[in-house]
Formats: sequence, C-alpha cells, structure tokens
Amino acid sequence: MDPEYGSRYSELYRSHWWWRAREVLITRTIRRIVPATGWQRILDVGCGDGLFLPQLSQFAETVEGLEVEESLVSRDSMRRYTIHVGELDERFRPSAPYDLISMMDVLEHIPDSRTALDSCREMLTPNGVLLLTVPALQCLWTSHDDVNQHQLRYTLGGLRSLVEEAGFAVAESRYFFHWLVGPKWVVGKAERVMGNRLHQAETPPRILNGFLYGFSRFEQVALSPFRWLPGSSALLVARRA
Repeated sequence: MDPEYGSRYSELYRSHWWWRAREVLITRTIRRIVPATGWQRILDVGCGDGLFLPQLSQFAETVEGLEVEESLVSRDSMRRYTIHVGELDERFRPSAPYDLISMMDVLEHIPDSRTALDSCREMLTPNGVLLLTVPALQCLWTSHDDVNQHQLRYTLGGLRSLVEEAGFAVAESRYFFHWLVGPKWVVGKAERVMGNRLHQAETPPRILNGFLYGFSRFEQVALSPFRWLPGSSALLVARRA
C-alpha cells in the first residue's frame, strides 16, 4: 500500500462515505446470516488497525484480526493484542478454527489468491462462513487501483469460480455501489487519455459526504433485489463445502 495512503487510512475509514456505506452493508449481511446462538470465533483478514473489530464483536465471543502491514497497527491501540501481524498462509496457525472469516477488499491485493482462499478454508469450522468484498470490473481500473497495488478487479462470475475451486459453496453474491460504475469508467478513461492521476483519497466536504453516504445507502436498499446489476464492488458469502 502507498505509505501516504496508509497513513490516512484510519481517518478515511472513520469518515469517508464509501467506507461508512460499505460497513453498513457488511454488518447487515452478517446480521442476516449469523445463527441465533451467535458464533464463537471470527477472524478479520486485512484488518488494518482493527477498525471493524468492534462491529464484529457483537456477533462472536472472540474476534481477532490479521494484518500484513505492521505500520497500519497502532502500538497503543487497545485492540493491538487481538491482531496478528503476518501473511495469510501456512505460517499463520490460529489456536482454534473460526466460524466466520471476513476479507474486506483484501483478496485483490494478494498475488496468489487461491492459496489465500485455501488457507481460509483450512482455518474454518466445518460449517464456517467466508465473507468477502472486492473491487469489481476491470474496465473500472483507475489510479486508485495503482495506489492500492491491486492485482485485479473481479467479475462476479470470476469471483464465484475462484471461490468454488478453493472448496467453498457460494451462498450468495452480488454487486454493489452500482451508481459508481459510470463515474469510475469516465475517470479511468480520462486518466489514460491525459496521462495523470485524477483520483484523490480524501473525505469530501461534510454536506457532500453526507449526501453520497445517504444516496449509497438508499441504493443498497432499493436495488438489493437486483444482484446482477453491475457495480464497482462485489460481495460474496460462501460456506466451507
């Protein structure tokens, strides 16, 4: 991850409309699939400074994080002792399997995505759930993907195939942030024509930020039945097969 972007990630996560709207969608999805008795253990892969761990804590007794970028984990954070620093591979050996593993916009950073998914499957309980989001549609590639060192933007079909080949049964999948398809396509085209970077990772002014958050939330509710509509992100829920 670009160091400048990494240093501002916590601020963006807490305030930017895109992160706020994504968190609500993910939380609502988890609330819908969690068993009535809850889960015992959850792992959030690519957790950064553990910003999503408090939300996950309402669904399980034990919530842990895994983060490869040690610089993103604050040493004085109260969550520091629940975050493992390291790669998602055979070197990471948890004390017990997990009931849910979440990967929020993480898979696109990993060159060997199949190995990462294999590791997730091995760390899940027999009925364990994998929940992930990824950037969608390669035609929407912008400088934001370059800054974040993305390997790929996924189609829903390609993502489903990859997860199924890793030994999972896909329970549901969908695109979201549908309205961003047009603007991101235009920005990507403009960047390639002009040869410079147009995307800036910063929180918009308060009124605009609030409007974009509200519009994104409205879209999530209004278009939830139309999972096939293209969007700039994709969400997938799978169970260990």
